[in-house]
Amino acid sequence: MTTPVHPLISPWGRFGLYTFLIDAPSLAIVDTGIASSPAEGMAPELAKIGRRIEDVEWILLTHGHIDHMGGAHALWEMTGRKAKVVLHEADIPLLASRRAHVDNYLGLRAQYLDNPDAEAQQTAMAQKVISGEMQPTVVVRGGETIDLGGGVTVTVHHTPGHTEGSVAYVIDGQNDVFVGDAVQIHGAANGFPGYEDPEAYRSSLKYLRDVLKPDRMYQGHPYGNAVGEPYGVELDRATAHRALQDSLDIEARIRAAVQRHGAQETDSPYSPYEAIATELGYEKDPTLEPSPFFTTVHGYLHR
Repeated sequence: MTTPVHPLISPWGRFGLYTFLIDAPSLAIVDTGIASSPAEGMAPELAKIGRRIEDVEWILLTHGHIDHMGGAHALWEMTGRKAKVVLHEADIPLLASRRAHVDNYLGLRAQYLDNPDAEAQQTAMAQKVISGEMQPTVVVRGGETIDLGGGVTVTVHHTPGHTEGSVAYVIDGQNDVFVGDAVQIHGAANGFPGYEDPEAYRSSLKYLRDVLKPDRMYQGHPYGNAVGEPYGVELDRATAHRALQDSLDIEARIRAAVQRHGAQETDSPYSPYEAIATELGYEKDPTLEPSPFFTTVHGYLHR
């Protein structure tokens, strides 16, 4: 029997945040959105399908970014602190400390942006959208199996690149793969793929394409193709393969552009990577949040 999977969407400004219910005997939620998501998005969406948020037993985090783990503490509280929270060891600091998100921003993107209020703004945002600081109940490294009862198991696969601790969860037997943000294609609203470690990102894409070969792939966001058309968040086998290959192709183009141009200081908002943006035809605002342009290009030159 196939285990049902239900997308749950929560509002966040101009974005919708996607989480997923694995409707097994032990209910599992993959990712949690931000602080408001469990009450404003998950609970009413679960009620529509006859499920209660109080009955969730597993919280499976694909990585530590705020739009995926910001609601973890709130969801855990709503389950009576009974749900087990799963996270890769490398991303634990992002769950345990709001300040870790601020330091991450100041240590990378802030160096490219002229914003003297960056620290205060990032601190206020972390306080607002991260529901609480906590440690995971279950620490994973990849290779673990999680038993959801009734013969339903989920395996954990380490897929670093977007973050060091990114993982994919696979429902065994039906090969449904939850990849979080590990498959960026051409990026989300800002039209550029985001990853911290290009080498790891490329390796993880190949692993997903050649080893896991998803029959159905669940995305953290409706990432777009080259002309900005969204792939959606539930991809069948053929579409998943195309998304993985498209992700590899755009990564190769970015890598080649970085190798040709490197860093060159200019007065452009893309400085010092103006030539890279020009070659790639990237014209969106790199100062918008969450814009991954500087994070990604920085990774090629400083990893």
